[in-house]
Amino acid sequence: MIIYGVYIVSKSGGLIFNLDNNVPRIEHEKTFTYPLDLVLDYDSKKVSVAFNRKDGINVGHVLVAVNGIAVNGVTIDDGRDVKATLESAENYPINLKFSRPKMTTNEKIFLASMFYPLFAIASQLSPEPRSSGIELLEADTFTLHCFQTLTGIKFIVISETGLNGIDLLLRKVYELYSDYVLKNPFYSLEMPIRCELFDNKLQELLAQVEKTGISNIDK
Repeated sequence: MIIYGVYIVSKSGGLIFNLDNNVPRIEHEKTFTYPLDLVLDYDSKKVSVAFNRKDGINVGHVLVAVNGIAVNGVTIDDGRDVKATLESAENYPINLKFSRPKMTTNEKIFLASMFYPLFAIASQLSPEPRSSGIELLEADTFTLHCFQTLTGIKFIVISETGLNGIDLLLRKVYELYSDYVLKNPFYSLEMPIRCELFDNKLQELLAQVEKTGISNIDK
C-alpha cells in the first residue's frame, strides 16, 4: 500500500500543508550518439528536455548525470560545462541519465489553487443538490482522494490506484489536524502549518498504513 502524499488546502483555496511521503524517483538512462536527438533547454538551474522524446525520456525531464557523474544545474560535478560537453562530437557516445523533475513549492501552491475552482465547479455541475464536490479522482497511475470539512478545509491524499478505505485515513488525518494544529496556541487559521508534532504524528500514521493497512489504523 503506497501513499504518495498529503495536502491540506484552506477554505480560501491556498495550500497550507503538504507532505511528500513516498514519491517514486523516475529515472531513464540511455547512451546517445552524435548528434544528440533531444532538444535541451539550458536553464540557469537545470538542463531539461524541451522537444522530442525517446525511450521514456519525455519533455520536462531533467538531466541528472553524464556518464555516471552527477549534474548540478548546468555544470557536471567534475567541473565541465554541460552544454559544451554535449555539443562536442568527441565526447560521444555519451551516457545520459534523465529524471522526472521534483515539483517545487510554488508549483504545488499553483496546483492547489487550481484544484479549488475545479472542486467548486464539480459541486455546481452535480444534478443533486448540496453536492460534496470532488471526493475521488482516478488516473492510470494514481488516485486522488479528497475530504472537505464543514468549515471548507480540504484534506487530500494521493495514493496508488485500487486502494479502499482511504476515507478512514482522511478522517484520521483530520483528527491529527484538530489535535495538533488547531489546539496549538501559536497557529493562526489559514496560515501555513508549521507544527513539528503534527508532522511526526502524520508520518507515523502513514508508515503504519503502508505497513499494516488502513483497517489497522486504530489498533
